[in-house]
Amino acid sequence: MEYGLIGMPLGHSYSREIHEQIADYKYELCEVTREQAADLLTKREFRAINVTIPYKEFVIPFLDEISEEARAIGAVNTIVNRGGRLIGHNTDFAGLRELVLRCPADLSGKKALILGTGGTAKTARAVLTSLGCEPVITVSRTGREGAITYEEALRDDTDAAFLLNATPVGMYPHNDGMPVDPAAFPGLLGVIDVIYNPLRTRLVQQARACGVFAEGGLLMLAAQAVYAAEWFLDEAFGPDRERALIDKAYRHVAALRGNLVLTGMPGSGKSTVGRLLAEALGHPFVDLDEEIVKETGMPIADFFAAHGEAAFRDVEAAVCVREAKEPGRVIATGGGAILRDENVRALRQNGTLIFLDRPLAELVGTPDRPLSRDAGALKKRYEERYERYCETADIRVDVRGDAESAAQTVLRAVREGS
Repeated sequence: MEYGLIGMPLGHSYSREIHEQIADYKYELCEVTREQAADLLTKREFRAINVTIPYKEFVIPFLDEISEEARAIGAVNTIVNRGGRLIGHNTDFAGLRELVLRCPADLSGKKALILGTGGTAKTARAVLTSLGCEPVITVSRTGREGAITYEEALRDDTDAAFLLNATPVGMYPHNDGMPVDPAAFPGLLGVIDVIYNPLRTRLVQQARACGVFAEGGLLMLAAQAVYAAEWFLDEAFGPDRERALIDKAYRHVAALRGNLVLTGMPGSGKSTVGRLLAEALGHPFVDLDEEIVKETGMPIADFFAAHGEAAFRDVEAAVCVREAKEPGRVIATGGGAILRDENVRALRQNGTLIFLDRPLAELVGTPDRPLSRDAGALKKRYEERYERYCETADIRVDVRGDAESAAQTVLRAVREGS
C-alpha cells in the first residue's frame, strides 16, 4: 500500500470514493489489528496514510515528528513518510472548521454545546473556540471530566445558539436515535452532526424542520481528505482549489451514496421509472410494495382484506425504516407511504424524495391496488394526497407519456438540483 486508510472497522468508509475525486493516486482501505498497525508503522513501507478509529492516538509513539495541530488535539489522522521519517498531522480540525463555517450565522460570542466527550469532541472544542464561541460547554451522559449532563443542559442551557453532535447517537444501523431534540433550544442558529452515515440524521432533519441550519458530517469528511491530500502530495492547493475539490468530492459521494426515492400516485410509473433509473445509474432497485409482499407472504390486496389498512401501514412503516437505511439505491414507494411522518423521515435520511406528478387523466386504477381500484377511487385518493406529495417532495417532476421519457425527465431534474 502506497496511500490509504488504516482503521477497524472500515466497512462503511467513504474515504476511497472521496480521494478518487481529489487526486489520481491509488487509495486503499486497510482494516488492521493493533499488531498489524504496529508492523505497518515499523516497516514504513508506505508513502502516506490516513488513520481512523481506533488508532488516532495509538500511532503517535511510532512517529518521528508531530505537527502542532495534532499535538494540541492529541490525535493523528494523517501520516506522511518523508525519506523514512514519519510525520503526523491532524486535518480533522480544518475539516470540521470548514463544516462549521458553512453555517451562515455569526457564532462569535454565542453559547455552543458539544454533545460527547471523545476525540471528536476535543477537536470540536478547539474549532468552536477558534471561531469565538463563548461559552463552549461539553455535555455527556455522566457529566464527568468537566462536562454537564443532558438533564442539566436541558434545564440551564436552552439558550444555546449552536449544537454539535460528536456522539454516535443516530449513526447507522441505529438511525432513529437523537441525542437531544433541537426544538428544546428556541434560539438555535445552527446544528452540526459529525455523523455521515446516514447522510441526514434524525437530529439534522429535526433541526431543519425547526427552520435551523443543519448539516451532517459528509462535508467534513470531504474537507479533511482534501487537506490530507495536500500533505500526501506535498503540495499547497490554495483556498479556491481546496473549496472546489471539497465541493466536488462532497457532491460525488452524496450522489453515489444517496438514494433516489420516487413518490406519487398509484399508476404514476414509480416502479417502471425506478427500474430504468437504477439501470442508468448502476444502482440497486427496491420496490417497497414488493418488499411488503415478501414480508407478509401475500398480495397487498389480500392483506388489506384480511387485516385492514392500519395493519398494512404498520408493515409499510417497518419496511421503509429497514430499506431506507441502506445507501446508493433507487426506491419506489407505495402510493400512501408518505402519509406517515416516520416514513418520510426514514426515506429522507439517505434519500432525495422525487414526486412523479403525473396528471390524473393519465392514471389508471387496477384491482391489485385496494384504495385505487377504479377511476372514482383514484380521483378521491388524488385529491386527498396531492398536497402531501408536494409538501414532502424535495423535487417535483411533471411526467407525461412513456416511462423512458419520464426517467430522462427525472434524471435531468436530479442533475440540475444537485
